[in-house]
Order: sequence, then C-alpha cells, then structure tokens
Amino acid sequence: MNWSKLSNKHIYIFAFYGIFAFTGNAQNSFDEYKKQYPDYNELVLNDIQSYDFTIENNKLKVIQDNQYESMILTENGIQGNKESFSYSELVKLLGYDAYSLVNVGGKEKKIKVTQTNEIQSGQSSVFYDDVKQRQLLFPNLEAGAKKVYNYQVDFLDPFLLHKFIFGGGLPIKNSTLEIKTEKNINIGYKIFNDPSNSIVFSRTEKKGKWIYKWTMKDVKPVKMEGNSPGYLYVIPHINVYIKDYVVNNKKVDVLGDIDKLFAYYKGFTKNLNQTEDPTLKAITLKITENLTNDEDKIKSIFYWVKDNIKYIAFENGYEGFIPREASLICERKFGDCKDMASIITAMAKYANVKNVYIAWIGTREIPYSYEELPTPAVDNHMIAVYKKDKEFIFLDATDKETLYGIPTAFIQGKEAMYNDGETYKIIPVPVVPAEKNEVKEEVKMKIEKDKLLGSGKIEFYGYNRSRLLPRIGDATNKTRFEMIKSLVLKGNNKFNLKDYNEENIKDRDKPYQISYNFDLGNYIVKVDKEMYVNLFLDRPLEKIIIEKDRLAKFEFEHLNYVNSIYELEIPKNCTVKYVPKNYSMDNDYIKADFVYEVKNNKILLHSQLKQKKLLLDKPDFELWNKSIKELKNNYTDTLILLEK
Repeated sequence: MNWSKLSNKHIYIFAFYGIFAFTGNAQNSFDEYKKQYPDYNELVLNDIQSYDFTIENNKLKVIQDNQYESMILTENGIQGNKESFSYSELVKLLGYDAYSLVNVGGKEKKIKVTQTNEIQSGQSSVFYDDVKQRQLLFPNLEAGAKKVYNYQVDFLDPFLLHKFIFGGGLPIKNSTLEIKTEKNINIGYKIFNDPSNSIVFSRTEKKGKWIYKWTMKDVKPVKMEGNSPGYLYVIPHINVYIKDYVVNNKKVDVLGDIDKLFAYYKGFTKNLNQTEDPTLKAITLKITENLTNDEDKIKSIFYWVKDNIKYIAFENGYEGFIPREASLICERKFGDCKDMASIITAMAKYANVKNVYIAWIGTREIPYSYEELPTPAVDNHMIAVYKKDKEFIFLDATDKETLYGIPTAFIQGKEAMYNDGETYKIIPVPVVPAEKNEVKEEVKMKIEKDKLLGSGKIEFYGYNRSRLLPRIGDATNKTRFEMIKSLVLKGNNKFNLKDYNEENIKDRDKPYQISYNFDLGNYIVKVDKEMYVNLFLDRPLEKIIIEKDRLAKFEFEHLNYVNSIYELEIPKNCTVKYVPKNYSMDNDYIKADFVYEVKNNKILLHSQLKQKKLLLDKPDFELWNKSIKELKNNYTDTLILLEK
C-alpha cells in the first residue's frame, strides 16, 4: 500500500481497523466457528465501511475506508482464494493492503498478497461502466486461515455515494456501515428489506462530529433464486446521501428531493447538441423525406439509429452521465444508451418532430421509485421519449429488435424522468400486455403408421419476436436447424423436424414466422382397438411451480399470450369415442380457455393461455401453484379414437 498518498487521519483509520482484524475475534476459536457454521466453507468475520465527510477548501470531501476479513472453515474453502474490490474515475483508489493470516506455531503470521490484477468490471450501468476491479490472490490458505484486505477511496462527486449491502453469499458475523460527519453536513438515508428491524442504528457525538452507525450481526447468506428480480429486492441494504452542507454561513443543497436530483442531471444535458451538424441533418432529411406525419418520421429515425449506431457501453468519469454530441455519434457509428438518446433527439429536431425528450430511467433490477429515493441510485439507463398527444412512446435503441411502440422489456413498469425544458416530468412505463407478445401457432396433423405427421406455422410477436431473433442471430446450416427445431419442438424427444421456412426476419413490424413439417413417433398409445392421442403438443407454464420456501419474488421477463390451434384428421377407420371437456380459468394470474370441437372429420383444440402478472410476490405463490396444477390436469386429458 502506498501510505504516502494518505493523510495521518486516514492512516489512523486503517491502523484501527487493522488492529480490529487481529484482535476483534481472537476469543472465538476456529473450532467454535466450525461448530457454528457446519454447512459453510468460509465465514466473513467483518465487512465494514466507514465514510468520513468533511469540508476542505470550501468543498465537500468524502473518503471511504473499507475493511474485510474472512476465515476459511474447510479444505474446500481454500478454493475461494480470490477477492476483489472496485473503483473508478469518480471513485479514486487511494491505497490498499491485503494479506493472509495463517497459524504458525500457535501464532498468526501475516503473508502479504503479491499477486494482484486490475480488470474492467463486468457490471453494466449507465453511470459506472468505467468501473475497474482490483483482483487479489491470497497465498498460503488453509483451514483456519484468514483473508484480510483494506482499501481506501476518494469520492470526487458527493452525489454518487454507494449503497451498503448487509449480506452476500456467505454468512457474516459483523456487517457495519459507519459515517463520521462534521455538524454542518446534513445527511439522509433510506433502509430497504429489513422488515424485522435487524439493522441496529445509533447516532453519537464525538469530538464535534456526528457518528452514525448501522450494524447487523450474524447475517445469514442470501439464497439467490432463479427468476428473481434482483438482489436489491431481497438483501437488506442502505442508501445514504448528503442533503446539504454549510460553507461560509451559506447552505449548499445536494440531494433530498426530486427537484435537486433533476437539477443535478440537468447540468449534464443543458448544452447538448447546440451546434447543427450538416451530415446528420442530411441523413435525417433523407430518411424522412417521403413521410408526412411526425410518428412515421420518429419511427424511421428510431429504426435508423438501431440499424446504424452500434451499442457499446463505455464511460469514463463524467462521460457516464453526459451524453455525447450527436455529430460525434454519427461519425463514430457507435455509442452507449445516453448517446443513442442524444442522437434520436437531435435527429427529431432536424426532422421538425416536436416533443422528443431525453429521459433518465432505472431498469427493473432497481427497486426504487423517484419519490422514495431521489438520488442517482434510482437510475442506471437513459432513453428518448416521444410524446404523441397524451401517449408516450419510449425509444430505447440499445435493443436492436424491439419494435417501435413498446418499451424494452427491462424497463417495463418503471418510471422515467424526462427533461421538459426547464423542468421535468415523471411518467410510468407501462407493462406491455400479453396480447402484444402473442405466440400464435396452427398445427395440422394426421395419423400414419402409428406416427403423427404434421405441418405447422408459428408466429412470434412483440417481445417473443425481439427475444428470439438475437439468439438465433446469423446462424446457418446445422446450427440454425437445431435452433429452429428447439422453437417448434412438439410432444417428446422423438420429434423429427423435416424442413422449415422463415419469414419476416428483417421486418420488425411483422411477426417472425416459421413454417415447418414434422413427424412424431412414440406419441400415440394403442390399447386393443382404442387409440389415445393428447392434442396438447405444447404445455405452456407447466413446469413453473414455485417452491414453498422461496424467499424472493418471482419475475417474468414479459407477459405471454400463447394462442394455439391443433387440428387432427380422424383416420377413416376410426370413430371418436371420447373428447375431453372444455376448460376455462380466469384469475389474477392466468386466463386460459381450452375448447375442443369435432368438425368435418377433424378434431380441433383451440388453446389460449394468457399471463396477467409480471411479478409474483409471496402471497401470490399458493394460488399460482394451484392454477398451474389445474392446467396440468387438463393438459393430461386425452382424446380416444376407436378403430372400427
């Protein structure tokens, strides 16, 4: 660690935590921890953050110290010899220290970490994509050894404090956030996911400073569950922000309400695209020249940006907040989400389309609203918004396939704040109804030599279209054949796709369509003269049973509407002995209608299944599972043909 970069005050903080790491848990032996945590390979002894807020040179100074200490409990725990921490252009790393503590002759020996590596962080956020990670490789680990690291960062922007998470994938003995602040600095905070008030809070005064402390003891590891909306919906955490401070008897506002947040954001966009770019203007006029209404123009602009500007997430310092000039984006032919919002709004201006704005928004992984947490933590994305009369069209060009008129799936149900001149407006992003995401299929079948022979046509609308096409991509030949087969698979693993044809791959405004031919063996069951055929060759939602002990909410990517018609030709040597009864379900979660019909020597099943709710909470699980059980019972009902 480069101690020369740190003041004596901050050296003291590190020294204090270093002593704490050596002595704080000395009374608890390795054997005791093994008994307390028999199911875990590692135990976090201390996860501590300490902020120090001061006024220096009439400006806020924010230093954060971090201390982490864990113990290896089993031989398998030795594999967890890597740790990492993050920093960026706006959160400057001042120094760090890392070492292993191993038992040598009954005493702890400190072995310094010498293998480290700096990499680009994999996290995706409009604000923090320039984040770097320092990876640490701890030496000489064994059962009973400890991993210890400390690091210190300088927050260059007091608007951008990080949240503190009380928990993770390992059990934690002590998790603490501490804030020391001069009395002329006023802070606010908001706690999430602590319904039992397990976080212990205290505020004390020491040497003319306020000391705020939040602590959780014996924190259980978080179970990460599939289809969870994200860890911020589950793990207890706290967001701290600076409301205001006083310098030279004058109060300086920082955060605390939406007006202050917008004032901060506005500073990054107020001078955007003030100079006209002849090249981009010419492109805009060319692609809109034969269009007579504003909506057709903005739609053409939206699709042009999708097709011609490659999405690349890259930010450095305040570039994480400031959209680049549209002229530069046009020249480079790439940009991030902010840049795409910038070029869309600039082109709209060239096309004389009014009411197109830049907007800030948080994706669905962020659980906060602007009202409950008016800080930059509420947002991690930027888009453009087009106000058409009283309707809002959300223009997010980062997703190449999402069609005009519906928002990208990952911002459904969220709030957008758009810049309307000198002020702002907050608008809800709708959840796209299931009908717009229809999967429409018609399958015609006949029985020949104990096999089902069939042809089908399936169409994917809305999110189902935009979700599938990027996965298929430009794959050709055998790879594409297998991908298509997985989309149209019917019945069982004896399904044989003979051939297929695709349509509307490039036209976003039309459904992606596959026509195909197949045969299916080992599907028909014969008992004497009776022939059993189940017309449900697809069974939507059948496997989505939610565990009773699930902790997290259950989230779907989008709402679905599956609309299928199965038609079976009755063999000439057969009569119909039994047709399953029609079935209908309509509750808060699912609407289903299964209708059978015998007509013109054919048996038809029209199956319609529509989801109603995007996010299921614990009170929903029981009725949801009951609904799926009902569906499964009806899926298994089988028609019977009788040979003459």
